[in-house]
Amino acid sequence: MQIIEILKAILFGIVEGVTEWLPISSTGHMILLNEFVKLDVSPEFWNLFLVVIQLGAILAVVILYWKTIWPFKRVRLRSGGTKIKFKKSTIILWLKAIVACIPAAVVGILFDDWLEEHFYNAVVVGAMLIIVGLAFIIVESINKNKVARVDRLSELTFGDAFIIGLFQLIAAIFPGTSRSGATIVGGLLIGVSRTVAAKFTFILAIPVMAGASLLKIVKYGLGFSAAEWVLLGVGMVVAFLVSIFIIAFLMNYIRKHDFKAFGIYRILLGILVLVYFLVIKKPVVG
Repeated sequence: MQIIEILKAILFGIVEGVTEWLPISSTGHMILLNEFVKLDVSPEFWNLFLVVIQLGAILAVVILYWKTIWPFKRVRLRSGGTKIKFKKSTIILWLKAIVACIPAAVVGILFDDWLEEHFYNAVVVGAMLIIVGLAFIIVESINKNKVARVDRLSELTFGDAFIIGLFQLIAAIFPGTSRSGATIVGGLLIGVSRTVAAKFTFILAIPVMAGASLLKIVKYGLGFSAAEWVLLGVGMVVAFLVSIFIIAFLMNYIRKHDFKAFGIYRILLGILVLVYFLVIKKPVVG
């Protein structure tokens, strides 16, 4: 295996770790990066790589939010022993996450191939970068000086979770939307604070990405070369390490700032994408 391919996998891992959690579209950035830095792998493995590399980013969430997502606790008994009990609040949180994942899961299972064929292209990516960027700016302007209705994860209702799940569905259909971007916009629109919207987005990522990865593995199987699996492993490890820092950065950032800066970035990037692919490259859109 050439060292250049390892370096490319590292670059993809960095991009995945940064863009998975910032609301700027990881899939969009990965598709665009592949336009200029192509891994020397089969088309089938690339489609698998694009999704399964996200498992590295998931692991970062699992580690950082372990106490929040782990549904068991050890209770000390009067007799001196201990007993394992369920944490009711965590079970309820996972049920809300499941409710939020239902819309995207149903559409993903039924229409994955069709969506990939019709929407996974640079024009859709560029358009959705701009649309969601505008949505961030508009929603943040509307919410300026408003007090959030939901300021804790425990205050999030099942109805809130389902509505956020509907916004997540938009990201499942249109690459370039950003799963985190869509769910955060949805949360802000229904009165969820930025911090809670971001935390719930992180937790939603666990079943969503695990399910998407399983779907790709079922579709393409495991019959790839050892070199290809090494590249995926490298990308996942790098995505994990980068995600640790990016998640911490984002949570600190939104305590003091809104999402308008990300909206502006998305709009500018979306314009550049459309100019490049429609004017310079002029692709055939399927």
